[in-house]
This record gives sequence, structure tokens and C-alpha cells, in this order.
Amino acid sequence: MILQALKAYYDRMALDPESAIAPEGWEWKEIPFIVVLGNNGDLLQIEDTREGEGKKKRGKLFLVPQSVKKTSGIAANLLWDTANYVFGIVNTEGMDNEQTSKALIRASEQKQAFVKRITEELPQTPNLKAIITFLTTVAKDRLESENAWQDIYASNSVVSFRFDEEKELYCQSKEVQEVLEQKLSVKEKKDICLVSGEKDKIAELHIPIKGVYGAQSSGANIVSFNLEPFRSFNKKQGENSPVGESSMFAYTTALNTLLNRQSSQHLLIGDASTVFWSEKRTHFESDFASFFKEPDKDNPEAGIQKIRNLFEAPLTGGYLDDDSDTKFYVLGLAPNAARIAVRFWEVGTISDFAEKIRQHFEDLNIVKPSSEPPYYSIWRILVNIAIQDKSENIPPNIAGDFMRSILDGTPYPATLFQAVLRRIHSDTENRVKPVRAALIKAYLNRYLRAHPNQKEKEVEMGLDTEQPSIGYQLGRLFAVLEKIQEEANPGLNATIRERYYGAASSSPVTVFGTLMRLKNHHLAKIDNKGRVVNLERLIGEIVGHIGDFPSHLDLHEQGKFALGYYHQRQDLFTKKENDNQ
Repeated sequence: MILQALKAYYDRMALDPESAIAPEGWEWKEIPFIVVLGNNGDLLQIEDTREGEGKKKRGKLFLVPQSVKKTSGIAANLLWDTANYVFGIVNTEGMDNEQTSKALIRASEQKQAFVKRITEELPQTPNLKAIITFLTTVAKDRLESENAWQDIYASNSVVSFRFDEEKELYCQSKEVQEVLEQKLSVKEKKDICLVSGEKDKIAELHIPIKGVYGAQSSGANIVSFNLEPFRSFNKKQGENSPVGESSMFAYTTALNTLLNRQSSQHLLIGDASTVFWSEKRTHFESDFASFFKEPDKDNPEAGIQKIRNLFEAPLTGGYLDDDSDTKFYVLGLAPNAARIAVRFWEVGTISDFAEKIRQHFEDLNIVKPSSEPPYYSIWRILVNIAIQDKSENIPPNIAGDFMRSILDGTPYPATLFQAVLRRIHSDTENRVKPVRAALIKAYLNRYLRAHPNQKEKEVEMGLDTEQPSIGYQLGRLFAVLEKIQEEANPGLNATIRERYYGAASSSPVTVFGTLMRLKNHHLAKIDNKGRVVNLERLIGEIVGHIGDFPSHLDLHEQGKFALGYYHQRQDLFTKKENDNQ
């Protein structure tokens, strides 16, 4: 299903002249340096196509013949490759004598393979003879006289060729195109492809997928059989999962295009590189990333506006040009050694996904300070449950499970809820942040909707004095006791939150007796007696909902404790701001 959907996306893009997706037998490749030749094979210059500054310099993309899969052996690409293959040179810095000798021998063999492939596969045109003349006669000191040579030598950069009066690379010329088309037309088609259902030559090795976060820079595979335990009936490599070469090229090219750094149809969710597409061009496809990623620093309002448009779509006719029954696909990939693991795979219609994403944001809606962003990205939520609020500490499987629950409209994973509670207990400085409170509220309400037999009241956006949950009311009481302490001791560095929050939210009976006695001492320090009366009245109202302090609270009640604490704190400070105004 995944490979078929990717092939269908490739077929859709191939029919769109604006997509510029690579045709079969070709690929887009970053070529930092181009050797410019005269008609007789003389080196005129080495052109630097890179743009940017320092380490951010990137070469220009060119359409070149499809690369071969590199292994430990020697295999040359057609008319483009690294400096090792093109020039037969190698950077021996840091090598001992034995390593240097082996590296130089290998570089010589690589250049021979590069020249051999050119001479055997391409017609001997004057231009091709000029390239061969250059490769076999160019002097090292002539190369070293070029400004770009040191960068090429040091980094083993990718190089290709063009002639002085031509704008395109020679590998893009008509004669090369004809050779590649001829090779595709004569390939043997004798087996059934599992993806297309048509006869084709089965691909033994699949083109590597690049751009998956954490995977090998040279690429990794979704379909791969390289050890005996993975094989059956003595079949080798790709024969165990027969995918035709045309389908293999289509799905790998589509996926590499989606994962390309210039593509707007991918985002990183935890450790999962996530790509998405629809079966035809839609506005939803181009806006999808904005619903989940952090707003751009240069234009933060743009992403926020797209989420607002999503909410208003049923009223305003947003995405009216999109067919609501159009299929939409979301694929999450994560690295797994030399292979790629499918973290999640979601298929649905645009209308289904739009409704479930709207519900996700509605569930996260909560009262919060004006300084907070109106909508929380997945990254912001996940980083606030990670140790030390660092993205590298996000648990590996939570992100995928979280995304799947959003797109399925199911309860958030329990591991996510447990992680946010642990983070609240460990973060003594700022325990119940607005984003954590929003996540707890969303988790609890989605859980209750999925289990209607619980017959519990959902948590509201703001303070709910009639919420029957004892955990919620205890959280409210803890917030008022902390507020009394703060008003009795202005400028206090640490409050009861730092010392007592963990015990109060899990084993209330062990600490609330002490806290209620401390409250009397704190109230005696407040000079404004009217304020004292109001605070005591508020405490009385809350205690009236509690009765006896329970010995312990389960995880859901601990979550409601955090929400009661957060809501009451927000209400107390909101009233103070209004009074000041």
C-alpha cells in the first residue's frame, strides 16, 4: 500500500510539467563543481556553483543520469561522480604509508572504472572524445592552478562536465538521453511487479532513501534483504519482494523528492521524518506542515493564520477547491541501522483529517497568558515533556504514537500523559506550564470521550468551581495556599510548590494537614484584613468540595490536580490584573 501510494504520487508529479520531478533513469543531484572544457578537451576553468556562506555553501541541483548503488566495491556513475572517480585523486592527509598506498591504488582503479563506463556505454562523439582526452591527459599542476581545486581535493566533491559554448551539462545532452532511453526500452520484462501488477524486470537493489533524520548520510532502504534469515526459497536480495525497476524508481524518487530539503511536504516529529501528500494537488497538502510545526521566526503569523483558516473552513468555505473525498497520506519514517522503519502510516480523506486536526487544537485550548502562542506545535508539546526541556531527550516512540492519535482521532498515548506528569514532578522551577496544562486537559477529555462509561465531567478551558474531581479541587486548594504564602512573604524565592507539590499531588493526606496549619501563620502576616477574609472564604468554598484528604491519587486525578492548580493560579492572577486596571 505504501509503495503503491508513492508510485501514484510519482505518476501524478510526472504528468505535471511544473513539478520537474526526475524521469526514469535520472535524478536531481547537487553538483558543486563543473569542469568547463573546450572542444579539443582543454580545461578552460572549474566552475563553482555553490551559494551561501561557510559550511552552509550548497551546490546547484542538476538533472543527471541515475546513480549506481555504491557498496564496498568500485562502481562509477555516468559522466558525473566524486573527485576520486573523475580525477583519480585522494586526500591522504592523516594516513600512514600503507593506507596511503592502498588509497592511491583504489583511486586509480576508480578513475579507470569511470573512463571505462563512458567509453563502453556512450557513442564516440567528438564531445565524448574531448572528455576522454581531458581525463587521460590533464596535468596535475593544471588542476592545482584552479581556485576551486583545494576544496575539491579536500572534500572529494562531486564533479561533472560541460562544454564552453553549452549551458547544459554534457550528461544532459541529446546523445546521452537517447542512450538511456534505449537501455530502458530493451530491458527484459518477465516477472510480475507487486506494486504495478505489470511485467517488468525485478530490481535486485533499491535506490537508497536520503533525508531521513538520523539515518546514514548515504541513504538507507525500506526494502532490503541482505542476510540469510531475511530470505526465502534461495531468492537473492530484491527477488524476495519482487518490485519492478520502474516501480522501484518511481517510489524511491517520489520519497526522495518529498524528503528533499527544498520540499515543503515534510517535517520532523520527534525522531520521525514525516512526509505527506494527496492523490491530486490540493491546498490542504501545501498547508499541512503549518498545522504541526513551529511558526517561522521571520513570519510567525503565517502559520497561525493557516490554523485559523482550518477552524473557519466549515463557515468560510476554506479549502473549497479541495475535494473533501480526496485521499490524503501521511508517512512517518525513523532510522533503524541501515534500514528505515515505518513509524506510522495514515490514510484518509482531506475532510477526515481536517476534522481530526481541528479537534486536536480544540482539545488543547486552555486559558493562558497573552505571551503564550495561540496554538502549540507538536515540537513544543514534546519538548516540554522531555528531560531538561531538550528535544534530544524526547522519548523515541512517543512522537509517532502522538501523531497517530491526532490523525486517528483517538486518545493520546498514555506514555505521553505519564511523561508530562513526571516532568511536572521533576521541574521544581516551573511545574505546570500552560503547554503542559493544555496537554493534560486534552489527554483527559479525549480519554473520557473514548470511555463514555466513566461518566466523569470533562475539564473545561478555565476555572470550574463545580468540577467534581477531588484531585482538581485539591489542586485549586494548593494554588490558593501558595498564593497566601506569596502575599504574606513578598519576594519569596521558594514557595510550597518547590517542596510539597509532588507529595500533595500523589499523597494528599501526608502534607495538607501541615499546609493548612502553615496557612494560618501566613494569613496573620497579611495586613489587608479584607483580603484575608476573601482568601479564607475561597478556602472554605474549596474545602467544601473535598471532605477528608485522600491517602493517594491515581494518575488521572494527579492530572486533574495539575489542572486545578493551573486554573486557580490563572484565575487569581487574572483577577489581580483586572483589579490593577
